[in-house]
Amino acid sequence: MTRAALPELASSHPLGEMLPALFAVDDFAQRFTSGLDAVLSSVLSTLDNMSAYLDPALTPEDFLAWLSSWVAAGLDPAWPEPLRRALVRRAVELHRKRGTVRGLVERLELSLGVRADVVDGPGVRWSDRPDTPLPGPVAEVAVVRVWPGSSGPVDRGRVEALVGAVCPVHVRCVVEVLDGPPEGGG
Repeated sequence: MTRAALPELASSHPLGEMLPALFAVDDFAQRFTSGLDAVLSSVLSTLDNMSAYLDPALTPEDFLAWLSSWVAAGLDPAWPEPLRRALVRRAVELHRKRGTVRGLVERLELSLGVRADVVDGPGVRWSDRPDTPLPGPVAEVAVVRVWPGSSGPVDRGRVEALVGAVCPVHVRCVVEVLDGPPEGGG
């Protein structure tokens, strides 16, 4: 879809009808304003439908990339349109979970259609005393285990690129590709 001047699109607010009576009967003024109406009709149509442009389900496809930049959705143009719309719609929710195991697993499943499990550090412990030991040995890396989901075979390169983009900078992540869910999990 394009928002360029459309000769067949009538203006919702013709300028000739808004002119004072003196110019309303002037043929030149009416022809001049009708030329402006042809240019402004697409602008007025866009403004009349602005709420649809801000809705990921309704926005024109060429506007979707612009809308995704507002919510920092990080879309890949190669992804199918329904997936890009879903990512824009869920961007705030995904940002809220960014940097967490749950957020990474959901992003992998939504974006690439793979199932995932993350094995990271020992966990957390709350204490009101300083120097309380952590609940296990410190992990050097977070292991992201993925296996085929709704998308068919796993593309390791795409998984590694997405994991690298969404993992926290201070965490080193390693991707393992499995044939199916891990034993006792998934």
